[in-house]
Amino acid sequence: MIEITIPHIDVNRIPRRGVLTPQLLRGKTNRIQVLGLLAQKMCVGVREYKDAVAANDRALLASRISGQTRVAYRIDIPGADVPASQHNGALVTSFATDNGAGDLTASESGTSFKRRFTTMPWLKAVDVRTTAPTTAIVAFGDSITDGTCTTIDGHDRWVDVVAQRLALQDPVRRAIVNEGIGGNTVTRKVTPPPDSTPGTERLDRDVLAHAGVSHVVVFMGTNDIRREASAEQVINGTKDIVARVKARGLKVIGVTIVPRHNRAPDADNTGWNDAKTKVRNEVNAWIRGSGAFDGIIDFDRVVRSPANPDLLSVTYNCGDGIHPSSLGYFQMGKFVDLNLFETR
Repeated sequence: MIEITIPHIDVNRIPRRGVLTPQLLRGKTNRIQVLGLLAQKMCVGVREYKDAVAANDRALLASRISGQTRVAYRIDIPGADVPASQHNGALVTSFATDNGAGDLTASESGTSFKRRFTTMPWLKAVDVRTTAPTTAIVAFGDSITDGTCTTIDGHDRWVDVVAQRLALQDPVRRAIVNEGIGGNTVTRKVTPPPDSTPGTERLDRDVLAHAGVSHVVVFMGTNDIRREASAEQVINGTKDIVARVKARGLKVIGVTIVPRHNRAPDADNTGWNDAKTKVRNEVNAWIRGSGAFDGIIDFDRVVRSPANPDLLSVTYNCGDGIHPSSLGYFQMGKFVDLNLFETR
């Protein structure tokens, strides 16, 4: 059991771009009173959801926080070196005080937050109540959705580009939630075993549990193939995800798997070869032609090399032969047809 005390959440509006520093957290915060979560004991693996914001604070938030606002939150965790639930690949700067410093969430100087890291501890998601009808799109994927090779504090994932485009619509009717996990697979039946909960097993927790979801973008499979999965395995696992999403009355958008360069296996990686590229192409042919999805986003065609479609374009390769560069992510986000999300 882990005990956390959150009597309030302090919210700062901070610049959208640029690396965060403690100095940007200086100044008076907007203190939001938390309801029903003054002292919470949490079991490992259990997610807690609370309608946390008091009614008299909702108007304050509405006046301060709009779409694409960058927000810093502060919480107090009693005890020393408490293991946090966290998003390791968040690529956003966070700060912590030294152990035993006490509750400094109300500090206006920011000088006590000396420890710096780029994970996202404790916070899973923030639900926003709006005055106009809106829905959410969930991007369900692996490291290419999570944003490996993007810029710390740059918010330049393909999902971020789509979010910015959605925020420019008038009126704004869609938000997008990033549920990418580095190394994620569709299924557990791979060798070596996955190092994160596979898509078929985390669908309820990470997709269907979100409020207001209308569309799910499914973009995974490369890590199954890297772990020796057949095209049939990837397709069958994806079919399971699609069927369960559609059973909730939601739309499902399929995404083609982008190229991956050959790599010799080593102790920590089973590598990539021509046989795995063949499996990738078989899965992509099914995604494009099966009719299983309500729409398709063909990222393969966006980032592949014109000279060799089984490789990433040099311009769009971040250098590891697996992940897009920042420019590649931008082109992917720009390519997404927002009309895919018009029907429900």
